[in-house]
Amino acid sequence: MIAIVTDTCASIPRSLAENLQIDLVPYYIHRGHETLRDEIDITADAFYRWLPSATQLPKTANPSPGDYLRAFERVAARASQIVVLTMTSKGSGAYQSAQVAREIAAAQFPQLHIHVLDTLQVAMVHGWAAVEAARAAQNGAGIEEVLATAQRISQMGCMLKTADTLRYLYLGGRIGRAKHLFGTLLNVKPIITMEEGIIVPAGTARSISHAMSKMIDLMAQRGAAKTPIKVAITHAAAHERAAALLKLVLAAFECVEVLVTQLSPALGVHTGPGCVGVNFFPVR
Repeated sequence: MIAIVTDTCASIPRSLAENLQIDLVPYYIHRGHETLRDEIDITADAFYRWLPSATQLPKTANPSPGDYLRAFERVAARASQIVVLTMTSKGSGAYQSAQVAREIAAAQFPQLHIHVLDTLQVAMVHGWAAVEAARAAQNGAGIEEVLATAQRISQMGCMLKTADTLRYLYLGGRIGRAKHLFGTLLNVKPIITMEEGIIVPAGTARSISHAMSKMIDLMAQRGAAKTPIKVAITHAAAHERAAALLKLVLAAFECVEVLVTQLSPALGVHTGPGCVGVNFFPVR
């Protein structure tokens, strides 16, 4: 059997991860003297209620090799192969931690064959890769097909996100090549995406509603109008914005599966409350 291991930053809805037996390794949030395990010691709702009042931005840390080793131990009883999917290695050390854990596990769990894939993505594009790989595995696919599925979605998936401000990304050091947008006027809403594992600017708009309309245009330019898509709306304490964006997406494109999910707190540290995004990939 093939097991899928990923991390909480994939922001996969908990019920879906449980149904697909995806093992989620938590990131860490350092808030003052507290060390919180992402989505275990603090929920997204509680975190986003607290975040606007923070006088100092929390720090985040990726899972350690030991965290991945514990995940390997959890799934060893039911799997002979493990596929580990991490968010972009250009924004996190999770990929390196998983690689170290794989080397250690070779001695501790010689019966396991472990494959580590850097998605070069974030949020639910990373999440979709894990979900579709897990579905392929449950349907009896071999390891080559499971890996190919994850790689295809990682390469073809697209994330577009807007927010009231890039302050959180800037303070957290995750702003990538979108740094120049940080200095835009207060009323200008940035749109960002990922290219080759790095956050890059995709445009600006005068309001969140205009930004969401622009994101629909960008989706069409990136292939969503040419083929059916699977799409996930992600947000950080922005339920109304997520509903509005979902309505626009459903009106514009042929969506064969739709998810709506909150970003994990570890990602929310860098986006701030109010952000909303779309994460999609073409279905063959």
